[in-house]
Amino acid sequence: MTGPNRAIKTFAAGRKLLYSCVMSRPVFSRTVFATLLALTAARAHAAPAPPGPEIYVSAEESGEIIVVDVDRAEVAARIPIGKRPRGIKLSRDGKLLYVALSGSPRAGPGVDESKLPPADRAADGIGVVDLANRKLLRTLPSGQDPESFDLSRDGKTLFVSNEETAEMSALDLRSGKIKGKAAVGQEPEGVTLRPDGKVVFVTSESDNAVFAVDTKKLTVLGRIATGPRPRGVVFTHDGATAFVTCENGAVVTIVDVAKIAPSGSIKIEPKAKTVLGPRPMGETLSPDGKTLYVSNGRGESVAVIDVTSRKVERLIDGVGARPWGIATSADGKKLYTANGPSNDVSIIDLASGQVEKRIKVGGLPWGLVVAPAR
Repeated sequence: MTGPNRAIKTFAAGRKLLYSCVMSRPVFSRTVFATLLALTAARAHAAPAPPGPEIYVSAEESGEIIVVDVDRAEVAARIPIGKRPRGIKLSRDGKLLYVALSGSPRAGPGVDESKLPPADRAADGIGVVDLANRKLLRTLPSGQDPESFDLSRDGKTLFVSNEETAEMSALDLRSGKIKGKAAVGQEPEGVTLRPDGKVVFVTSESDNAVFAVDTKKLTVLGRIATGPRPRGVVFTHDGATAFVTCENGAVVTIVDVAKIAPSGSIKIEPKAKTVLGPRPMGETLSPDGKTLYVSNGRGESVAVIDVTSRKVERLIDGVGARPWGIATSADGKKLYTANGPSNDVSIIDLASGQVEKRIKVGGLPWGLVVAPAR
Protein backbone atom coordinates (compact mmCIF):
# COMPACT_ATOMS: atom_id res chain seq x y z
CA MET A 1 0.00 0.00 0.00
CA THR A 2 1.37 3.44 -0.91
CA GLY A 3 0.48 7.14 -0.90
CA PRO A 4 -2.73 8.41 0.79
CA ASN A 5 -4.01 4.92 1.69
CA ARG A 6 -0.89 4.15 3.72
CA ALA A 7 -1.12 7.49 5.49
CA ILE A 8 -4.79 6.90 6.43
CA LYS A 9 -4.07 3.41 7.69
CA THR A 10 -1.07 4.58 9.77
CA PHE A 11 -3.02 7.46 11.29
CA ALA A 12 -6.00 5.24 12.15
CA ALA A 13 -3.80 2.61 13.79
CA GLY A 14 -2.02 5.22 15.89
CA ARG A 15 -5.28 6.81 17.01
CA LYS A 16 -6.71 3.43 17.99
CA LEU A 17 -3.63 2.57 20.04
CA LEU A 18 -3.62 5.88 21.88
CA TYR A 19 -7.36 5.68 22.61
CA SER A 20 -6.78 2.25 24.12
CA CYS A 21 -4.09 3.68 26.38
CA VAL A 22 -6.40 6.46 27.56
CA MET A 23 -9.26 4.09 28.36
CA SER A 24 -7.03 1.72 30.32
CA ARG A 25 -5.25 4.52 32.19
CA PRO A 26 -7.70 7.29 33.17
CA VAL A 27 -4.89 9.36 34.61
CA PHE A 28 -3.18 9.54 31.24
CA SER A 29 -2.53 13.17 30.47
CA ARG A 30 -4.72 14.69 27.81
CA THR A 31 -1.79 16.88 26.83
CA VAL A 32 0.49 13.88 26.26
CA PHE A 33 -2.31 12.17 24.32
CA ALA A 34 -2.75 15.20 22.07
CA THR A 35 1.00 15.48 21.50
CA LEU A 36 1.43 11.84 20.55
CA LEU A 37 -1.62 11.98 18.33
CA ALA A 38 -0.17 14.97 16.50
CA LEU A 39 3.17 13.20 16.05
CA THR A 40 1.44 10.12 14.67
CA ALA A 41 -0.49 12.23 12.19
CA ALA A 42 2.63 14.11 11.13
CA ARG A 43 4.49 10.87 10.53
CA ALA A 44 1.61 9.43 8.53
CA HIS A 45 1.46 12.50 6.32
CA ALA A 46 5.22 13.04 6.01
CA ALA A 47 6.50 13.61 2.49
CA PRO A 48 7.94 10.52 0.82
CA ALA A 49 11.70 10.17 0.62
CA PRO A 50 13.15 12.13 -2.30
CA PRO A 51 14.18 10.14 -5.37
CA GLY A 52 17.73 8.87 -5.45
CA PRO A 53 20.45 9.41 -8.06
CA GLU A 54 19.28 8.83 -11.62
CA ILE A 55 20.84 7.41 -14.74
CA TYR A 56 19.60 7.88 -18.30
CA VAL A 57 19.64 4.84 -20.57
CA SER A 58 19.18 4.76 -24.36
CA ALA A 59 16.95 1.84 -25.38
CA GLU A 60 17.79 0.95 -28.97
CA GLU A 61 14.83 -1.34 -29.64
CA SER A 62 11.99 0.52 -27.88
CA GLY A 63 13.06 4.00 -29.05
CA GLU A 64 13.09 5.72 -25.67
CA ILE A 65 15.22 7.12 -22.90
CA ILE A 66 14.72 5.17 -19.70
CA VAL A 67 15.18 7.07 -16.44
CA VAL A 68 16.38 4.76 -13.64
CA ASP A 69 16.22 5.63 -9.94
CA VAL A 70 19.36 3.98 -8.58
CA ASP A 71 18.42 3.90 -4.87
CA ARG A 72 14.99 2.45 -5.52
CA ALA A 73 16.32 0.15 -8.24
CA GLU A 74 13.39 0.92 -10.49
CA VAL A 75 12.39 2.69 -13.68
CA ALA A 76 11.29 6.23 -12.81
CA ALA A 77 10.19 7.35 -16.28
CA ARG A 78 10.24 6.53 -19.99
CA ILE A 79 10.71 9.27 -22.59
CA PRO A 80 9.75 8.39 -26.20
CA ILE A 81 12.40 9.83 -28.48
CA GLY A 82 12.67 8.15 -31.90
CA LYS A 83 14.25 5.26 -33.73
CA ARG A 84 17.33 3.39 -32.50
CA PRO A 85 18.68 5.71 -29.81
CA ARG A 86 22.30 4.82 -29.08
CA GLY A 87 24.98 7.44 -28.28
CA ILE A 88 23.96 9.66 -25.37
CA LYS A 89 25.50 12.68 -23.62
CA LEU A 90 24.52 15.51 -21.27
CA SER A 91 24.79 19.19 -22.14
CA ARG A 92 27.45 21.09 -20.22
CA ASP A 93 24.87 22.56 -17.82
CA GLY A 94 23.18 19.18 -17.32
CA LYS A 95 19.76 20.46 -18.38
CA LEU A 96 19.58 18.74 -21.77
CA LEU A 97 20.29 15.25 -23.01
CA TYR A 98 21.54 14.67 -26.55
CA VAL A 99 20.79 11.32 -28.16
CA ALA A 100 21.89 9.84 -31.51
CA LEU A 101 18.90 8.48 -33.48
CA SER A 102 19.11 6.32 -36.59
CA GLY A 103 16.65 5.18 -39.24
CA SER A 104 18.94 2.34 -40.37
CA PRO A 105 17.59 -1.11 -39.49
CA ARG A 106 19.37 -2.88 -36.66
CA ALA A 107 21.71 -5.68 -37.77
CA GLY A 108 24.21 -7.75 -35.83
CA PRO A 109 27.58 -9.04 -37.06
CA GLY A 110 27.36 -11.30 -40.10
CA VAL A 111 23.83 -10.25 -41.08
CA ASP A 112 23.09 -10.04 -44.82
CA GLU A 113 22.20 -6.36 -45.09
CA SER A 114 20.58 -6.88 -48.50
CA LYS A 115 17.75 -8.68 -46.75
CA LEU A 116 17.07 -5.91 -44.25
CA PRO A 117 14.13 -3.49 -44.60
CA PRO A 118 14.86 -0.10 -46.20
CA ALA A 119 16.32 2.65 -44.04
CA ASP A 120 14.19 5.55 -42.85
CA ARG A 121 16.53 8.48 -43.39
CA ALA A 122 13.94 10.92 -41.98
CA ALA A 123 14.50 9.28 -38.61
CA ASP A 124 18.23 10.13 -38.50
CA GLY A 125 19.16 12.95 -36.14
CA ILE A 126 20.21 14.12 -32.70
CA GLY A 127 17.31 14.17 -30.27
CA VAL A 128 17.35 16.97 -27.68
CA VAL A 129 15.61 16.07 -24.42
CA ASP A 130 14.46 18.54 -21.76
CA LEU A 131 15.33 16.67 -18.56
CA ALA A 132 13.29 18.84 -16.21
CA ASN A 133 10.08 18.15 -18.13
CA ARG A 134 11.22 14.78 -19.45
CA LYS A 135 10.22 15.36 -23.04
CA LEU A 136 11.77 15.53 -26.50
CA LEU A 137 12.18 19.18 -27.54
CA ARG A 138 13.40 18.74 -31.11
CA THR A 139 15.50 16.58 -33.42
CA LEU A 140 18.52 18.16 -35.11
CA PRO A 141 20.24 17.03 -38.32
CA SER A 142 23.17 14.69 -37.81
CA GLY A 143 24.32 13.26 -41.10
CA GLN A 144 23.41 9.71 -42.09
CA ASP A 145 23.12 6.95 -39.47
CA PRO A 146 24.62 8.67 -36.41
CA GLU A 147 25.89 6.36 -33.70
CA SER A 148 28.10 8.21 -31.25
CA PHE A 149 29.25 11.76 -30.64
CA ASP A 150 31.03 14.10 -28.30
CA LEU A 151 30.41 17.68 -27.22
CA SER A 152 32.83 20.59 -27.66
CA ARG A 153 34.23 22.18 -24.51
CA ASP A 154 32.09 25.29 -24.99
CA GLY A 155 28.98 23.15 -25.44
CA LYS A 156 28.20 24.63 -28.87
CA THR A 157 29.18 21.83 -31.26
CA LEU A 158 28.54 18.10 -31.51
CA PHE A 159 31.02 15.88 -33.37
CA VAL A 160 29.01 12.94 -34.73
CA SER A 161 30.10 9.64 -36.30
CA ASN A 162 28.12 8.74 -39.45
CA GLU A 163 28.54 5.00 -39.69
CA GLU A 164 27.28 4.41 -43.23
CA THR A 165 29.03 7.32 -44.96
CA ALA A 166 32.48 7.07 -43.33
CA GLU A 167 32.28 10.65 -42.08
CA MET A 168 32.29 12.73 -38.96
CA SER A 169 29.82 15.62 -38.97
CA ALA A 170 30.16 18.81 -36.94
CA LEU A 171 26.72 20.00 -35.78
CA ASP A 172 26.30 23.61 -34.65
CA LEU A 173 23.80 23.43 -31.80
CA ARG A 174 22.77 27.10 -31.95
CA SER A 175 21.78 27.12 -35.62
CA GLY A 176 20.85 23.44 -35.75
CA LYS A 177 22.90 23.00 -38.93
CA ILE A 178 25.79 20.82 -40.01
CA LYS A 179 28.73 23.22 -40.39
CA GLY A 180 31.20 20.77 -41.86
CA LYS A 181 32.30 17.15 -42.30
CA ALA A 182 35.52 15.16 -42.21
CA ALA A 183 36.15 11.96 -44.14
CA VAL A 184 37.32 9.24 -41.76
CA GLY A 185 37.58 5.44 -41.92
CA GLN A 186 34.85 2.95 -42.74
CA GLU A 187 32.15 2.36 -40.10
CA PRO A 188 33.16 5.15 -37.74
CA GLU A 189 31.81 4.68 -34.23
CA GLY A 190 33.45 6.02 -31.08
CA VAL A 191 33.95 9.79 -30.89
CA THR A 192 35.91 11.41 -28.06
CA LEU A 193 37.27 14.93 -27.70
CA ARG A 194 40.81 15.39 -26.44
CA PRO A 195 40.74 17.16 -23.04
CA ASP A 196 42.01 20.43 -24.56
CA GLY A 197 39.17 20.37 -27.12
CA LYS A 198 41.46 20.89 -30.13
CA VAL A 199 41.38 17.36 -31.53
CA VAL A 200 38.72 14.68 -31.67
CA PHE A 201 39.46 10.94 -32.03
CA VAL A 202 37.11 8.81 -34.17
CA THR A 203 37.33 5.01 -34.27
CA SER A 204 36.88 3.09 -37.53
CA GLU A 205 35.59 -0.46 -37.02
CA SER A 206 36.40 -1.74 -40.51
CA ASP A 207 39.80 -0.06 -40.87
CA ASN A 208 41.09 -1.07 -37.42
CA ALA A 209 42.19 2.49 -36.85
CA VAL A 210 41.51 5.75 -35.04
CA PHE A 211 41.47 9.04 -36.94
CA ALA A 212 42.62 12.23 -35.19
CA VAL A 213 40.66 15.24 -36.52
CA ASP A 214 41.32 18.95 -35.97
CA THR A 215 38.12 20.35 -34.45
CA LYS A 216 38.48 23.79 -36.09
CA LYS A 217 39.60 22.88 -39.60
CA LEU A 218 37.92 19.43 -39.67
CA THR A 219 41.02 17.97 -41.27
CA VAL A 220 42.55 14.59 -40.43
CA LEU A 221 45.83 14.99 -38.54
CA GLY A 222 46.74 11.33 -38.40
CA ARG A 223 45.65 7.71 -38.54
CA ILE A 224 46.46 5.39 -35.63
CA ALA A 225 46.55 1.61 -36.05
CA THR A 226 44.61 -0.30 -33.38
CA GLY A 227 43.50 -3.81 -32.54
CA PRO A 228 40.64 -5.35 -34.52
CA ARG A 229 37.26 -3.56 -34.51
CA PRO A 230 37.94 -0.51 -32.33
CA ARG A 231 34.89 0.78 -30.47
CA GLY A 232 35.50 3.52 -27.93
CA VAL A 233 38.16 6.03 -26.86
CA VAL A 234 38.99 7.46 -23.44
CA PHE A 235 41.72 9.98 -22.66
CA THR A 236 43.63 10.27 -19.41
CA HIS A 237 42.88 13.51 -17.56
CA ASP A 238 46.14 15.10 -18.74
CA GLY A 239 45.38 14.19 -22.36
CA ALA A 240 48.75 12.46 -22.82
CA THR A 241 47.36 8.95 -23.33
CA ALA A 242 44.28 7.47 -24.97
CA PHE A 243 42.84 3.99 -24.50
CA VAL A 244 40.94 2.39 -27.40
CA THR A 245 38.72 -0.65 -26.82
CA CYS A 246 39.02 -3.26 -29.58
CA GLU A 247 36.15 -5.72 -29.61
CA ASN A 248 37.49 -8.52 -31.81
CA GLY A 249 40.99 -8.56 -30.36
CA ALA A 250 40.12 -8.62 -26.65
CA VAL A 251 42.62 -5.80 -26.26
CA VAL A 252 42.81 -2.13 -25.38
CA THR A 253 45.19 -0.23 -27.66
CA ILE A 254 47.27 2.44 -25.90
CA VAL A 255 47.90 5.64 -27.86
CA ASP A 256 50.64 8.22 -27.38
CA VAL A 257 48.53 11.31 -28.07
CA ALA A 258 51.42 13.71 -28.80
CA LYS A 259 52.87 11.37 -31.39
CA ILE A 260 49.42 10.30 -32.71
CA ALA A 261 50.70 6.74 -32.66
CA PRO A 262 50.10 3.46 -30.83
CA SER A 263 52.41 2.81 -27.88
CA GLY A 264 51.24 -0.59 -26.63
CA SER A 265 48.24 -2.71 -25.79
CA ILE A 266 46.53 -4.35 -22.84
CA LYS A 267 45.26 -7.91 -23.28
CA ILE A 268 42.07 -8.81 -21.41
CA GLU A 269 42.15 -12.49 -20.51
CA PRO A 270 38.91 -14.31 -19.63
CA LYS A 271 38.29 -15.59 -16.13
CA ALA A 272 34.83 -17.14 -16.39
CA LYS A 273 33.95 -19.30 -19.39
CA THR A 274 31.77 -17.51 -21.92
CA VAL A 275 31.14 -18.38 -25.55
CA LEU A 276 33.18 -15.53 -27.00
CA GLY A 277 35.38 -14.35 -24.14
CA PRO A 278 36.00 -10.63 -23.45
CA ARG A 279 34.82 -8.27 -26.19
CA PRO A 280 35.91 -4.76 -25.13
CA MET A 281 33.17 -2.23 -25.97
CA GLY A 282 32.54 0.77 -23.72
CA GLU A 283 34.94 2.34 -21.25
CA THR A 284 35.10 5.01 -18.59
CA LEU A 285 37.67 6.42 -16.18
CA SER A 286 37.20 6.58 -12.43
CA PRO A 287 36.63 10.15 -11.15
CA ASP A 288 40.23 10.30 -9.88
CA GLY A 289 41.57 9.12 -13.26
CA LYS A 290 43.51 6.20 -11.77
CA THR A 291 41.36 3.32 -13.00
CA LEU A 292 39.90 2.40 -16.38
CA TYR A 293 36.72 0.31 -16.52
CA VAL A 294 35.98 -1.60 -19.73
CA SER A 295 32.68 -3.31 -20.54
CA ASN A 296 33.35 -6.61 -22.28
CA GLY A 297 30.19 -7.05 -24.33
CA ARG A 298 29.38 -10.70 -24.97
CA GLY A 299 32.08 -11.63 -22.48
CA GLU A 300 29.52 -10.54 -19.83
CA SER A 301 32.13 -8.87 -17.68
CA VAL A 302 33.93 -5.64 -16.79
CA ALA A 303 37.71 -5.31 -16.78
CA VAL A 304 39.32 -3.14 -14.10
CA ILE A 305 42.60 -1.68 -15.40
CA ASP A 306 45.22 0.30 -13.48
CA VAL A 307 46.05 3.36 -15.58
CA THR A 308 49.62 3.73 -14.30
CA SER A 309 50.76 0.09 -14.60
CA ARG A 310 48.47 -0.52 -17.59
CA LYS A 311 47.55 -3.94 -16.27
CA VAL A 312 44.23 -5.64 -15.66
CA GLU A 313 43.74 -5.74 -11.90
CA ARG A 314 40.62 -7.89 -11.93
CA LEU A 315 37.66 -9.02 -13.98
CA ILE A 316 34.12 -8.61 -12.66
CA ASP A 317 32.04 -11.45 -14.12
CA GLY A 318 28.30 -12.05 -14.33
CA VAL A 319 27.52 -8.43 -15.15
CA GLY A 320 24.82 -9.13 -17.74
CA ALA A 321 24.39 -10.08 -21.38
CA ARG A 322 26.56 -7.84 -23.57
CA PRO A 323 27.29 -4.87 -21.29
CA TRP A 324 28.09 -1.87 -23.47
CA GLY A 325 27.31 1.56 -22.01
CA ILE A 326 29.26 2.11 -18.80
CA ALA A 327 29.62 4.92 -16.24
CA THR A 328 30.69 5.50 -12.64
CA SER A 329 28.82 7.24 -9.85
CA ALA A 330 30.02 10.72 -8.93
CA ASP A 331 31.79 9.39 -5.82
CA GLY A 332 33.45 6.57 -7.75
CA LYS A 333 31.97 3.86 -5.55
CA LYS A 334 29.50 2.38 -8.01
CA LEU A 335 29.68 1.31 -11.63
CA TYR A 336 26.67 1.10 -13.96
CA THR A 337 26.38 -0.92 -17.17
CA ALA A 338 23.69 -1.14 -19.85
CA ASN A 339 23.21 -4.79 -20.82
CA GLY A 340 21.46 -5.19 -24.18
CA PRO A 341 20.15 -8.75 -24.63
CA SER A 342 19.37 -9.20 -20.92
CA ASN A 343 17.43 -5.91 -21.01
CA ASP A 344 18.74 -4.68 -17.70
CA VAL A 345 21.08 -2.24 -16.00
CA SER A 346 23.64 -3.50 -13.49
CA ILE A 347 24.81 -1.69 -10.38
CA ILE A 348 28.26 -2.85 -9.31
CA ASP A 349 29.84 -2.16 -5.93
CA LEU A 350 33.47 -1.44 -6.75
CA ALA A 351 34.82 -2.07 -3.25
CA SER A 352 33.64 -5.68 -3.31
CA GLY A 353 33.62 -6.16 -7.06
CA GLN A 354 30.13 -7.60 -6.84
CA VAL A 355 26.99 -6.91 -8.84
CA GLU A 356 24.57 -5.47 -6.27
CA LYS A 357 21.47 -5.20 -8.41
CA ARG A 358 20.24 -5.85 -11.92
CA ILE A 359 17.32 -3.60 -12.81
CA LYS A 360 15.00 -4.77 -15.57
CA VAL A 361 14.40 -1.92 -18.01
CA GLY A 362 13.59 -3.60 -21.35
CA GLY A 363 14.05 -2.03 -24.76
CA LEU A 364 17.59 -3.32 -25.50
CA PRO A 365 19.64 -0.83 -23.43
CA TRP A 366 22.69 0.53 -25.25
CA GLY A 367 24.24 3.64 -23.67
CA LEU A 368 23.93 5.39 -20.33
CA VAL A 369 24.95 8.53 -18.50
CA VAL A 370 24.73 9.53 -14.85
CA ALA A 371 22.47 12.49 -14.06
CA PRO A 372 24.14 15.53 -12.48
CA ALA A 373 23.77 15.97 -8.73
CA ARG A 374 20.55 17.77 -7.72
